[in-house]
Amino acid sequence: MRRYLPIICLILLTIFPLVVPNDYYLHLMILVLMWVVIGTAWNLIAGYTGQVSFGDAAFFGTGAYTAGLLTTKLMISPWWGLILGGVTAAILALPFGWICFRLRGAYFALATLALNEVMRHIGTIWESLTNGMVGILIVQTFMSKLPYYYIVLTMAVVSVVSVRLVMRSKWGYYFLSIREDQDAAESLGIDSHFYKMVSLGIAAALTGVAGGFYMNYMGFIDPHVVFSLHDISIMAILVGIVGGVGTIYGPAVGAFIMVAVQELFRTGFFGTLMAAAKSTGSGYFIKIVEYFNMAHVLGFGLLVVLVILFLPNGVVGDWDKILRFLRLKRSEAEA
Repeated sequence: MRRYLPIICLILLTIFPLVVPNDYYLHLMILVLMWVVIGTAWNLIAGYTGQVSFGDAAFFGTGAYTAGLLTTKLMISPWWGLILGGVTAAILALPFGWICFRLRGAYFALATLALNEVMRHIGTIWESLTNGMVGILIVQTFMSKLPYYYIVLTMAVVSVVSVRLVMRSKWGYYFLSIREDQDAAESLGIDSHFYKMVSLGIAAALTGVAGGFYMNYMGFIDPHVVFSLHDISIMAILVGIVGGVGTIYGPAVGAFIMVAVQELFRTGFFGTLMAAAKSTGSGYFIKIVEYFNMAHVLGFGLLVVLVILFLPNGVVGDWDKILRFLRLKRSEAEA
């Protein structure tokens, strides 16, 4: 049954817009699938190659600005940004990795934090190119969300399949050997510096493609949106941790969970908390609910703590553990 589960999920995702033709839920699913791409990319460099990165915002923003600038500066369709966004993100990542991968330990992670800030400041200060904090606004190609859904669904499938194929190739074995013991890998003749750059290049390219899609879908970007540390880089890490680091389908599961948690907090459990607060007629309770709606970061933190305590390998990594727990509870209930 497990072998066919990905195919079943793909079929369900394909028919989802036909079964649930609601723009709000379609929007949420588009965000989920976009995070599948970003989370899968982060999982390749961090989960499989062992190089923890906080730089997804830099690559995501580079891809988004590539798509936007193609339209505003060159009068070219922003959809070319899906390809060129990945290329420019990889171009940014490779010289960065060439320098930083010569160091070990936490230096790469710290350097990616700096890269985020450098790119955000470039986007803010270079107003003649990026329009600064005014941002870039383009006309969306489609009025309906349906084309965007199937485009990002294709991107998500391609990213998962690509990483799966990479991890089944010699490159994948090299990545894993570097993650487990870099010295041992180098003693076997594996060029760890080169293959870490390969992993980073693929991850950056996938993230840049997601950024290019975001520009086309949302129609507006500014530096604080696409180069955001907590909204992009930290979210990518949480998607991987919650779903399961070093698993093929972990980022996909993590994306669904994280977007759901974020939306539950943002809407106050889809308006039920605000409705309950207003029914009391108390301004104090209404204010509490308003603060709750803005506390999605707190929700993320609590979720990560619970996952680390009870599911250290993520939902996918500890799936057998979850099933054993459910069977035990079922047996206790029947007894």
